[in-house]
Amino acid sequence: MPLQPIPVSAFEKVALGIDRPEDVVVGKDGRVFAADHQCAVAELMGGGSFHRMGPKGGAPNGINMDAQGRIVIANFGIYDREPGPLQRFDPASGLHETLLTEVEGRRLTSSNYPVIDRAGNIWCANSTHAETWPQALDGRDDGFLFVLRPDGSASVVAEGLKFPNGLALSADERFLYCAQTSAADVVRFPVLPGARLGPAERYGPVLGELMRPGEPAPEHGTLGYTDGIGFDAEGNLWVCLPGANRVVAISPRREVTSVIYDPSGQIVNHPTNVTWGGPDLKDLYIGSIRADYVLKARSPVAGQPQVHQL
Repeated sequence: MPLQPIPVSAFEKVALGIDRPEDVVVGKDGRVFAADHQCAVAELMGGGSFHRMGPKGGAPNGINMDAQGRIVIANFGIYDREPGPLQRFDPASGLHETLLTEVEGRRLTSSNYPVIDRAGNIWCANSTHAETWPQALDGRDDGFLFVLRPDGSASVVAEGLKFPNGLALSADERFLYCAQTSAADVVRFPVLPGARLGPAERYGPVLGELMRPGEPAPEHGTLGYTDGIGFDAEGNLWVCLPGANRVVAISPRREVTSVIYDPSGQIVNHPTNVTWGGPDLKDLYIGSIRADYVLKARSPVAGQPQVHQL
């Protein structure tokens, strides 16, 4: 059965006043955290309030949680023309540390989104070495994926990518999926022994149009710049399309359904990541690079449990 769309009216705005909440992560204990430009992360509290935690610095972008409850942060340096390292924050101790600033001699300039597997490997995207936003999304293929292993070793595992962004692992961890923002698509890589990746293949169709220099701008609702991605428990891959204020889902049969769409952008404003939480994993949270709030609604299907929720 195809997914039932979620009406815009079903969403509640929480954490009003938060700064650039690109992503959200929900712990096994139910605590909810979001990226915040004013600190390492902000904890979303009852009643819609939030509490900032950790030091300010750079632009916390995609976040995730390891099995120990520590929050892994991809710091998107290009946003403020600062370095873009991979970092980690422990809500229990308050320890904020930098895990990586370079990989195989390549400086991390735009760490974007981390995902952690059951073995403790941290997979992450470095989107680009461009200096400005117009350059970043011009179709260049200077993005790469890297892995940080539990033994401290790190490697570049895929390169030649067009602004690699959100990442997701299949439930059996046989494949790593990656949104290529400036290709308007999703690709997947087979995961090989030793935390390596095989060759990429496109997963599903191109998901919309892109801006082309010298050409008329596409209609807003058709823009296909892919961002954050996440699997639900039925194997549908949800894909955020921030330029279109839309979230779509690619089914296991690689058919595409529009799950969320807000033409006005007054509620769903540049959605960048989807996250599930709650006792039944049906509390859906959506981050944004434009809104000063996080969205929450009930999902028609539970999310795929992440390593920190098992």
